[in-house]
Amino acid sequence: MAKKFDIVALGEILIDFTESGISENGMKLFEQNPGGAPANLLVTASHMGCKTAIIGKTGKDLHGVFLKKTLEEENICTDYIVEDNTVFTTLAFVALDENGERQFSFARKPGADTCLQIQELNKEALKECKIFHFGSLSLTDEPAKSATIEAVKTAKEAGAVISFDPNYRELLWNSEKDAAETINKAIQYADMVKVSDEESIMLSGENNYKKAALKLLQKGPRIIAVTLGDKGVYLACNKGNSVIPGFKAVVTDTTGAGDSFWGGFLSRYLKYHTDIENMEWDKWESCAAFGNATASLCVQKRGGIPSIPVRRDVESILYTYSF
Repeated sequence: MAKKFDIVALGEILIDFTESGISENGMKLFEQNPGGAPANLLVTASHMGCKTAIIGKTGKDLHGVFLKKTLEEENICTDYIVEDNTVFTTLAFVALDENGERQFSFARKPGADTCLQIQELNKEALKECKIFHFGSLSLTDEPAKSATIEAVKTAKEAGAVISFDPNYRELLWNSEKDAAETINKAIQYADMVKVSDEESIMLSGENNYKKAALKLLQKGPRIIAVTLGDKGVYLACNKGNSVIPGFKAVVTDTTGAGDSFWGGFLSRYLKYHTDIENMEWDKWESCAAFGNATASLCVQKRGGIPSIPVRRDVESILYTYSF
């Protein structure tokens, strides 16, 4: 039976206040950018033609209204966003260095995203998706942690492919050990996992990302994608493993790079209408190349959602670029 949504994601919907120059008085200016990793991923998938929906919580404030409107304009179903007037929409302040790399400071004590409760989940949405995606920011605090695990179990029981991106943010955890233990427990539910090279080493205890990917596969996932920045991505599954090279880009801001890669990857996977076990290696390579091209365009602009490219621009790079 056909599913209502291609991808449903649960997690943080927030504002990235990104450095944007200096005022006449010599003070830093910050630009209000809609973001949050699950939202960035869904916008990417929506740009690629997927039907998407988001589950999460915002404050009933001007930032929450702005986020919901932004997502609706991106053709993402927002019916499952809970608006709560007792908490404030989560904010992230982002400083950029000369290479576009980021340093974060979070206003999240608590933020609305950590306050999603099990009883606020829409079970029908979880049962009506081909892919259910989640990250680890919703696992840092209760009650969102329990709500996230319940959502994962519900979607998995209904036959959804489970996608997981740890997206480790040190400032939001009590310790690296606590983060690693929690994330590793969540990995057991996932079919597809996207991690950075640093995250793969932290989670596995290995000394390089190739060994780490193989160890993470043993925890249950069927494919691991280890992002390597401008070098591309290392894919590993039972059909093979190799580095799929990235695309050259002039980097302005790396916000949303991993999210846009994974959104591109998942959207291309869905185009093949093939279950994970029957996917041939060349198709996995195609998914990775599509994700790499998407991310290479994303990093050339500022912000998360505002920087996400459209499908025709991604396809243009794929058809003209020679590895």
